[in-house]
Amino acid sequence: MGGDLEAGDVWRWVAGLEEVHERFVHRFQRSEPRESALAYMHGLVSSLERKNAWTVAERAGHDRPDRLQRLLNTCDWDADEVRDDVREFVVGRLGDRQAVLIVDDTGFLKKGVRSAGVQRQYTGTAGRVENSQVGTFLAYATNAGHTLIDRELYLPASWTDDRERCRAAAIPDEVAFATKIDHAKAMIERALAARVPFAWLTADEAYGQVKGLRYWLEQRGVFHVLATRRTDTVVTSSRMDHPVDELVAGLPRQAWKRRSCGRGAHGERVYDWARAPIRPWREEGVEHWVLARRSITDPTEIAYYVCFAPEGTALNTLLTVAGRRWTIEECFQTAKNECGLDHYQVRKYHAWYRHITLAMAAHAYLTTVRVEELKKGDQNPEKRTSSR
Repeated sequence: MGGDLEAGDVWRWVAGLEEVHERFVHRFQRSEPRESALAYMHGLVSSLERKNAWTVAERAGHDRPDRLQRLLNTCDWDADEVRDDVREFVVGRLGDRQAVLIVDDTGFLKKGVRSAGVQRQYTGTAGRVENSQVGTFLAYATNAGHTLIDRELYLPASWTDDRERCRAAAIPDEVAFATKIDHAKAMIERALAARVPFAWLTADEAYGQVKGLRYWLEQRGVFHVLATRRTDTVVTSSRMDHPVDELVAGLPRQAWKRRSCGRGAHGERVYDWARAPIRPWREEGVEHWVLARRSITDPTEIAYYVCFAPEGTALNTLLTVAGRRWTIEECFQTAKNECGLDHYQVRKYHAWYRHITLAMAAHAYLTTVRVEELKKGDQNPEKRTSSR
């Protein structure tokens, strides 16, 4: 898992945060928010147990958290412009034409009812319905490393249908209800407009089972390997609509190949894989497949994917892309544990975006430095050995 962060590395690299800060320092017109943004990022990657405005202000030598609260709530700066600068920084360091974009959402457990978008809703963070905010994210993954490059805050209809409640949380009147699929499209569109180099997109079944999203991606020429539910239907080469599990069940035994889709925390993630062609009509130069991943220990445990790929794409390429989906989970874990992604006490809509963007900037920097350190170790075997 190239690019994963380790606590010992984080503390050694904190001093270099000025490098990513320099990428967006011009977005602040005054010296106070410029300095506060750097102090805030230093606090986010510090060893503080809780990283809120009070504790981060204390660490920065401030008597009160006023300066940091102003940074998040009232200072004049555009978090979307900083997000674009962070994305450019990531592409400059990790850019790879074979990169994979990953879409997923994560929850932020919260108390109360006034924080923008908060309500009782399902979040994978807790694995159940909890009072929470939910953010949709886009990650950028290469063989070297992976980090977050875009974000959106999900606002349930219970919020967007109540404009007075929205105004109390500083949600602009023009912000309407948008699904997580809408968020995914918006973030992918931004990546395409910015000419972010990538070859594939992947996501879990909450996104992959949506036929409208799959069609939307095809229309834009975005190759993808999207997880889907077993009952999802596809049009087969016989022009019949089939559930994907029935299609896979009909594959011969020799269609299954045992392969690793990448290293995990406990070593290689090895499964049995097979694919079946779909679509009776084909555009020149592209292919459509259903991909299946079967557990070695429990053959009844099968995951399914719908694939849109360049003609001649090998099975190993498809399963490698499918395996990259887990990297966004690793991004969430390290960004929360090491960069304070979920350590915030803001209620306003724009303040959420500001905190999340600065946490993403810190995570992006630490990820890229980790990649550079690994490269140095590869070039200097003695240094690599002595650092273990």
